[in-house]
Amino acid sequence: MIILGSKPLTLEEVYKILYEGAGVELDAAALQNVEDSHHFLRQFSGKKLIYGINTGFGPMAQYKVNDEDTLQLQYNLIRSHSSGASKCLSPIHTKSLMIARLSTLMQGYSGVHPSIVLLLRDLINQNVYPCIFEHGGVGASGDLVQLAHLALVLIGEGEVLYNDQLQPTATVFAQLDITPLKIHLREGLAVLNGTSAMTGIGLVNVLEAKRLLHWGTVMSAMINEVVEAFDDHLSAELNAVKKHVGQNEIARQMRELLAGSKMIRHRPDHLYKELEEDVFEDKVQEYYSLRCVPQVLGPVYDTLEQAARLVVEELNSVSDNPVVDHHRGNVFHGGNFHGDYVSLEMDKLKIAITKLSMLSERQLNYLLNDKLNQKFPPFVNLGKLGFNFGMQGVQFTAVSTVAENQTLSFPMYVHSIPNNNDNQDIVSMGTNAALIANKVMENAYEVLSIQMMTLLQAIDYLQCQDKLAAFTHGVYSAIRKIFPVFVEDAPRYKDVQRVKDYLRGQTPKF
Repeated sequence: MIILGSKPLTLEEVYKILYEGAGVELDAAALQNVEDSHHFLRQFSGKKLIYGINTGFGPMAQYKVNDEDTLQLQYNLIRSHSSGASKCLSPIHTKSLMIARLSTLMQGYSGVHPSIVLLLRDLINQNVYPCIFEHGGVGASGDLVQLAHLALVLIGEGEVLYNDQLQPTATVFAQLDITPLKIHLREGLAVLNGTSAMTGIGLVNVLEAKRLLHWGTVMSAMINEVVEAFDDHLSAELNAVKKHVGQNEIARQMRELLAGSKMIRHRPDHLYKELEEDVFEDKVQEYYSLRCVPQVLGPVYDTLEQAARLVVEELNSVSDNPVVDHHRGNVFHGGNFHGDYVSLEMDKLKIAITKLSMLSERQLNYLLNDKLNQKFPPFVNLGKLGFNFGMQGVQFTAVSTVAENQTLSFPMYVHSIPNNNDNQDIVSMGTNAALIANKVMENAYEVLSIQMMTLLQAIDYLQCQDKLAAFTHGVYSAIRKIFPVFVEDAPRYKDVQRVKDYLRGQTPKF
């Protein structure tokens, strides 16, 4: 069980809930704090004008709502804003969104009745996924539309995905003996106002990006190995004079991955001696896609670390409005629902992963182009040249997918469109940013899968398995079990999917 409320959630704990089936429980003291916040707000708001309790919403906040209508006001908000479109979010994104919303409410600054956090806990633990649509949120007054669909399910309406079937919420609640949420004070607004959709998707993106960076580093090490590159561009001495943390970390990881390799060459053994030739057949320095990996993936590493820190900070923040501070006896109106932090990080993250996929494609091209590598047959074709095609077909898929990533890398963060009668006159588009970043992650897996397949074919062409480093030999052996060496032509799309599933099945580095 992962306990919420006693301390900030970590990225590793989120991973355990999302990918390893860990359950969620609520800290007793934090739950009492939620209840205390609710009792304070009920008492404090009695004869005061508090936004979203006895006023309209957004630009209609100037209109006072009568006491007898305040509870219906919350239902009206939920139902009117359940207006999303496109596909439902995937179960893992929905679950992550629910964790993010539960984390916010468990901070005890929302004035909600404890029943709402208990209900969220139960839905997470029983894998009941509200149908929350991709399109709708602009990420400024929170992810209003996406979170309205969450709230719609909490009150027993809408649809949920349960046991891989989309069903009416009421049907599933009855089956599981779940009681829908009853509005007590401001539970509608407290669910809708917040950054939990972009944060939930962003958390998954960070986890996927960590895994992708690991595999990008592994494959960069493997290509240097199979082409027998020199080792000094990975040396601690060369990289230490460049003061970036990411560059030095990627170089360190590559040295570790290649430890014991009999193929990586030591420059002094080959070139630091008197040579008779005027023109060298051997490359004095490798192409940039091989030699500059620490300098290319280093910024990806640093960007990912920054994104992880900020998204986890958002996960553990209070992102609704107003903030109910029962410790100080006051209610503060502001804009903690604004999603700029997450939006900017998602744009930076997708640019970084696009660059990773571009590096992968260039390394793939090097392996496939015999005129560049002067080591392998065209398209690493293990069959008869001119009759068989090797990896020629899948290269088209890799190139077109990288091109899509490049187009998707245009930032959402600077794409604000005023709306809501210009009440929301500058917005973050954070959920859009997170969703597009997720598409970039999906694409990157496809490109890396094709690169991995090509690397394995190259290793079999050279018959160099016994010269590989222990780690890279382990990767070779594991993936060959699901993607055997081939000579004759056959459809490769299922191989791409199998390798992609394997890459995604590995635990990311925290």
